[in-house]
Amino acid sequence: MLLAAKTLGTILATTLLLCCAIAAWPRPQSGQPSTTLLNSSRAIALNSKTGKVYAVDTRQGAIAIFDPQEKSISSLPVGAGPVAVAVNESTNRIYVANNGAASVTVIDGATDTPLATIPVGPLPYVLAVNPATNKIYVSNTFSDLITIINGASNSTTTLKAGSADAITVDSKLDKIYLLGYESTHLTVLDKVPSIVTKIPVGMHPWAIAVNESTSTLYLARSGNSELAIVDENSGTVRKVPTGAIPCALAVNPATNTIYVVNHADDTVTAIDGTNRKVIATIKVGERPQAIAVDSTRNRVYVANTHSNTITVIDAISNSAVKTLPSKGNPYALAINPNTGQLFVTSESASPLSALAPK
Repeated sequence: MLLAAKTLGTILATTLLLCCAIAAWPRPQSGQPSTTLLNSSRAIALNSKTGKVYAVDTRQGAIAIFDPQEKSISSLPVGAGPVAVAVNESTNRIYVANNGAASVTVIDGATDTPLATIPVGPLPYVLAVNPATNKIYVSNTFSDLITIINGASNSTTTLKAGSADAITVDSKLDKIYLLGYESTHLTVLDKVPSIVTKIPVGMHPWAIAVNESTSTLYLARSGNSELAIVDENSGTVRKVPTGAIPCALAVNPATNTIYVVNHADDTVTAIDGTNRKVIATIKVGERPQAIAVDSTRNRVYVANTHSNTITVIDAISNSAVKTLPSKGNPYALAINPNTGQLFVTSESASPLSALAPK
């Protein structure tokens, strides 16, 4: 099954369907990196200032790079088994977590050449950039240590903060959030960094996103079929029901709508960010896994991994308006808000393809 991800030591599931689905998501073993449902949002990254797109090519130990000037896709070797990529637009540096090489590759975004290879411990899994502080946060599978890279010097420090299966940053508030699937708490770090607090959110949080304009954090809870909404200032948590096994989410800042991808029942739940109520349930393709929002054109794109399609959703009517063909089990998406161009990362086809949907 494509959704190879994390071996779950303790599986608490409420339904037989959830038990079967989670059991199929083993953690990557040494020498066997895998693209995953959990970090699919980290498998591709856009630099909106340059228009370049970077996507992991795990099997080839490379990064696929789309150059809008050349209108071409090239391949750059990095370390073994890259699984996640992040861009610091302020410095035009790209960071790649090499799961099989226990390292992070630093790439110059101007020349697309490697600048450094930084040891970060075994099985790095996800990473995130805080452009406000020029720090990069890296998690390691099976470890409770977070590696923090100083983007100016490429030096590293570690912090015992607990296992992190996803990381997101609110650069406006200078807060870093660590999500662990088997944890019941959301860990909050400050820019020092040190642990500020742990917010109880319940078991099995699976995806995370932040709306910096409203200081609101969103977590998809796969085991409970719900979205946890966290007020960043007060730490209060509110729950909203979703479809079965919510696995990815995205925010449309133009409409303050949150879209939650429900992997098990092939739907997307649209939630009003103001009154925090479900406003639509949208049918998409088979086993959706990733989502991208074009707030400029009010379009939402959903990667249907098992049906090899991309569903296009109108963000005004919150209805599916088109289905685009894709190849090779698409599992990660990025949208260029300036051009409307959509980029797709696939598991068994070319690691990166560019579409121009209308």
